[in-house]
Formats: sequence, C-alpha cells, structure tokens
Amino acid sequence: MSFKKDSIAKSYSPSVSRMTISSVLGILLFLAPLSASAYEILIGTDSVGSFSYFSGRMICRTINKQLDDVSCVVQAADDEIDNLSNLQNGSLDLAIINSNILGAAVNKTGMFQFLDINYENLAILTPLYDRPIGLLVRSNAGISTLNDLVGKRINGGSPGSTERRAMELIMKAKGWSVEVFERFEELPTSQSQDTMAFCQGTVQAMITIGVHPALSTQRLTENCKAVFLDINDEAIDKLVNSRPSCWKTEISATSYSKLARTFGTRAMLVASNVIDKDTGYAITKVLYGNKARLKNSHPALSLYPILEAKKGIKGLQLHKGAEQFFSE
Repeated sequence: MSFKKDSIAKSYSPSVSRMTISSVLGILLFLAPLSASAYEILIGTDSVGSFSYFSGRMICRTINKQLDDVSCVVQAADDEIDNLSNLQNGSLDLAIINSNILGAAVNKTGMFQFLDINYENLAILTPLYDRPIGLLVRSNAGISTLNDLVGKRINGGSPGSTERRAMELIMKAKGWSVEVFERFEELPTSQSQDTMAFCQGTVQAMITIGVHPALSTQRLTENCKAVFLDINDEAIDKLVNSRPSCWKTEISATSYSKLARTFGTRAMLVASNVIDKDTGYAITKVLYGNKARLKNSHPALSLYPILEAKKGIKGLQLHKGAEQFFSE
C-alpha cells in the first residue's frame, strides 16, 4: 500500500548564480520531509504496562515494519471509555476495546443507556485475545465445582471493580447472594491485597480477570496452592448465551498444568471511519500474515481462526476491509 504525493522537478543551467542554486536546494530540502512523510495511524490502548498497551505496541511494530508509508503510534489512556470516545469522534484511528464495553456502547445498555452518542461509525477489524474470568481456589479447600463455593470464604473484588462486576454476573446466574458464603471479602487488587489474603488462607477462592499465562498467577499456583476452577456449569452457559459480548473460553493446561473451562470477554481491534477499506484490508492482512510473530510475543496474542474472527458483536459491523480479507 502506498500513499502517493506530487513530486517537484527543478532544473538549472550552468550559468545560474550560486545564490539561485542555494535557494533551489533549500526549497528541495524543505520539501523532502513532506514527500517522505508517512500516513500516521493512532491506536488507543489502556495504560502503560497493561496487556492492551503491550498488544498495541506489537501491532504498531508489525504495521510499521510491513506497510510502506504508514506510521503507527500507540496512545495510552487510563480509561477505556476515553479511548472509545476518542475513536468515535475521530481523534483515534484504531483502539483496543473490551467487548463488554463495546457491546454496551453500541447497544446503549449499562452505563451507556442514557448517553445520546452514536457509535455506528465504528467497525471491528478483528478480535485480538480473550480476557478469561478465572476463579482461583486453594487446592486444599475442597472446591472442585462452582457449586462448591457455597459456604466457603471468597474474595469477590472491590465494589465497582471489573472483578466485582464479574462476580456479580456469576452470582446472579446462580441465584446467589453474599449470604451463601461463609465469608465474602471485598479486597482490591491494589497492593496485592487480594492475593495476600488468598496465600494466607483468609479466603479460599478469589476472582481474577486477565490474559494467560501471567507471571503473577504462576507464582500463586507455585507458592500458594492455587488452581483454576473448571467452570463447566449450565447456569454459566445460559449467561454466556444471553450476552453477545461474552464467550466460552479455556485457560489452557500449558499455562498452569491443568485445563480450566470458563468464560470471559474479548479485546477487539476497532477502527473508526477514518480507516478506509483498503487500509483496513492491509492492516488485517499484515496482522494475520504475522500470526506466528504475534504469538511468539505472547501466547494470548495468537489471533483467531478466520471463521471465529468473523463473529462480531451485536450492533457493530465488521470493517469492510477486514470482511474482504476474511472472505478470501
């Protein structure tokens, strides 16, 4: 893919004065950076240090290496909703947005219910990676099924946190209240308060959300007798089927020696209408052409089979460039 710019040809005779030659050379030097400048793409991610930011850097690195005349730059933000807003108004060209936020925005549910903002100018290029909801349990706690959590000591996450919202989804699906547990803590992830309580035995189960494998989780499995609970449950199946922004997924055995079925959301690479069909096609093709390289950077960033990648979110279409690539 190339972005053509007009060139300027200059000629001079040997009799032209040195001053004239210097002037012409100065003009050419001034114009040269413009003719060599690249089409800039801004991709919004979560804050620096997050997996979203890491993924954005890998995407930009791939685009910059493989596509001529394109410069991809990562722009980190502390709030995912800020990225969504900046994408919608054209301040960003691409953004990595979690499927639950994206689904709520385009279908005007949850926190977007009363916002008069139209997100129809956005389109999905491809899903990037799963964000599984995991339940870590102590191996000596006698918890082997979801129903075994009843009567146990658990940490459900701090109020308003992503972990707490996920725990409330599970509890609603199962028809539980906090009273069914022996102890229901509301410890945050900050300063490792949740993991400390888990390792000390104050709680026997805790909810986690994120990509795998993760070094912090590996340490919990090795040092604190943690295992992921296999969530193979009819109530959870019904929950997933009722929420287009959720998918069934697995935490693989290669990550922590034991496979665990669960559910979660997906990080989506979303484009604004600034990205035309040709550019969207080129980006999607480059990413899928470098699947092995992306997977080598982290196993979670392995993209999806084409048939799976074509499944979007209710209310939001697949980008026409991505659609063309997937149809090939």
